[in-house]
Amino acid sequence: MDITIIGAGAIGGVLGAYLVKDGKPVTFCDIAEDHINKMNDDGLTIEGPDQTFTVQCSAYTPNELIRRGKMLDTVFLCVKAQHTEEAIRSVLPLLSENSKIISFQNGLCENVISKIIGKERTIGCFVNFSADYLSPGKILYGGVASIYLGELDGSITKRLLDLQDILTCWGPVEVTNNIWGYLWGKLSYAGLLFATALVDETMAEVVIKQEFRPTLMELCSEILEVAAKEGIQPLGFDDWEPTYIYPRETRNELVLNAQLEKLAKRMATNKKAKSGIWRDLAVRKRKTEIDFQLVPVIEIGAKHQIQMPLTQLLISLIKDIESGAAQMDWKNLSKLKEKYESGETVC
Repeated sequence: MDITIIGAGAIGGVLGAYLVKDGKPVTFCDIAEDHINKMNDDGLTIEGPDQTFTVQCSAYTPNELIRRGKMLDTVFLCVKAQHTEEAIRSVLPLLSENSKIISFQNGLCENVISKIIGKERTIGCFVNFSADYLSPGKILYGGVASIYLGELDGSITKRLLDLQDILTCWGPVEVTNNIWGYLWGKLSYAGLLFATALVDETMAEVVIKQEFRPTLMELCSEILEVAAKEGIQPLGFDDWEPTYIYPRETRNELVLNAQLEKLAKRMATNKKAKSGIWRDLAVRKRKTEIDFQLVPVIEIGAKHQIQMPLTQLLISLIKDIESGAAQMDWKNLSKLKEKYESGETVC
């Protein structure tokens, strides 16, 4: 299996480096020429919690990949959600009827991919490990967490099992018949992570704040309510348990708070203490993925006549920070809390 990684940043860089380290044939592709040049000249370095290592790479820009002309077998799509369509169309001439694309991304990118190349060439993936692009040729890796692979129709296929086997060099990879459950479970978690990025603090520091917990859990419930209307049972991962949050009427606050304390401890011990969302806003000064993660949930919710006032306010607050109209501040979380306590939310 020849693997091409499109998007050699945080997620793609880590997975690709472990595959190369294990002797697998991997080609990297990225639009950042300085990153590509550094990888080709000096290799790709992964700074992990337990080890730092460097692998020698074969890396290309999209134009160079097209000029090379080699058809692509297995594509790991690891670009930001907003770049999904552009990335796929850039390599369309290199895709055969037997090619497959696996979405190692946030959001519901599988829907975008399958509309372009068909469901039969699209494989769903839930990925939840922390990593950051530090500089050309260098990635910070927070450590092993979770990867789940799944066909969009829920079937368990040989190609899933083959991918699972290949990726064991990275860590424990699971195959699931409910990939949509994991993707929606992560969307609810994304609501929490976007909220933590409203302040210039660690994720753990926000989660341990008891005063904001009811607000944050209602925010996540809005997203989980949409999933329920879509007929999807969101699944938990890495100390995030959607079933403890929604349905609202079955929520046990003692159990939920204990689980959130457990989640906060996990966050506090991770080498990457702040989210990639925070890094987009505070370090890289670029737009987040909110238009391709939470905005689609708002649109799906509207089809079911679901009001999502907290999610809508969160989107507005993040966009204000993106544009420079606002700064990261606890006041942003207080605005969410005020909205929740105003009684305008669905409880």
